[in-house]
Amino acid sequence: MAHETEIKLKISDLKAFRRVLKRLGAKPATGNGRVHEENVIFDTPEGGLAKHGQLLRIRTETIPGTVKKKKGVTKRRVMVTFKRPVDQAASNKQHYDSASKHKVREEIELEVTESASLTKIFEGLGMRGWFKYEKYRSTFKLPLTKTWAKDLLIELDETPIGTFVELEGPPQAIDRAAQELGFSRRDYVLRNYLSLYVDECRRRGEQPRDMVFHTEK
Repeated sequence: MAHETEIKLKISDLKAFRRVLKRLGAKPATGNGRVHEENVIFDTPEGGLAKHGQLLRIRTETIPGTVKKKKGVTKRRVMVTFKRPVDQAASNKQHYDSASKHKVREEIELEVTESASLTKIFEGLGMRGWFKYEKYRSTFKLPLTKTWAKDLLIELDETPIGTFVELEGPPQAIDRAAQELGFSRRDYVLRNYLSLYVDECRRRGEQPRDMVFHTEK
């Protein structure tokens, strides 16, 4: 099972951040560009997975202009993801590297043909899709000349609660990239989007529901 090591950073000025990416020579990691994601988190009615720090998610990615036969037609890719703490015996909800303060979890991810049948399987096992969240993700990589960033992904997320960047890769590369982007370790965000969304709803005096866009972006 692969390990996922990452942090989030809150972006207050998107235009300025894009200028920094350009200065660093960052390029799109794939030809997919800005991808819309619809994520659904599944759990038992008692929250059995969350209690053990586990996450089960179906993600539907809408990728613009990727079908070869017909220009401009969108393609959808469906991914199922399971995450859990690196130390499954630990009772905390997330595992953090105590030295570097990065979020580290074990991750299994695979592509499936469609989401409807998988949803029925999960429901037949007593689970339900209890939280949905959307975002637009653009993934970048730094140039090959920056050998320290070879396995680093810079994932820019536009969400209903603001813009964030996720840095995923080796801990040393994450720290250096954050510094190059103008951030320090004090800026690291280790919480997931659900937790951030609940806090934002409290700040706005709103009842948490699903974290979705109410207008077209």
